[in-house]
Amino acid sequence: MLVNGTLINYYFHCKRQCYLHGNRLNLEDNSERVHIGRAIHEEKEDKLADTEISIDNIRLDGLTSKYLVEIKKSDADVEACKWQLLLYLKILKDKGIIRKGKLEFVEKKKQTRKIDYVELTDENERKLLQYIKAIEELLKEDKVPEVLNSTSCKKCAYYEYCYI
Repeated sequence: MLVNGTLINYYFHCKRQCYLHGNRLNLEDNSERVHIGRAIHEEKEDKLADTEISIDNIRLDGLTSKYLVEIKKSDADVEACKWQLLLYLKILKDKGIIRKGKLEFVEKKKQTRKIDYVELTDENERKLLQYIKAIEELLKEDKVPEVLNSTSCKKCAYYEYCYI
């Protein structure tokens, strides 16, 4: 399986979540949080001219002349979002398209939107390739990684699989 943005993101959240999703156990269709995230993307589609662009095994939220835009519901795990965006920037770079990354967090409860900017530096690209290799190795494992037992587990689409 080719490593995509979801797997990169999950790898930073929880190795177990990454493993299960990467091995085709998808429980996201039952998750209210995932449905909210999709609704935010649909709402944003009306506002961005270039939205939901599919390239290879990724889907870009927006692409402008300057930025690759990734929209997230929450800034709860900025690091995971950053590496997901860096993967997208690398895929574009490999196709000869050079952009900077722009992460937009659109939480409804907050008055202002948080925006982070990301660049695919040589160092980031080197680390990204290491993460991709680590994910590929994780997905080949015979054993499911242990449960994380974090407070964030209660919000996870895989909560029932892990705890019930």
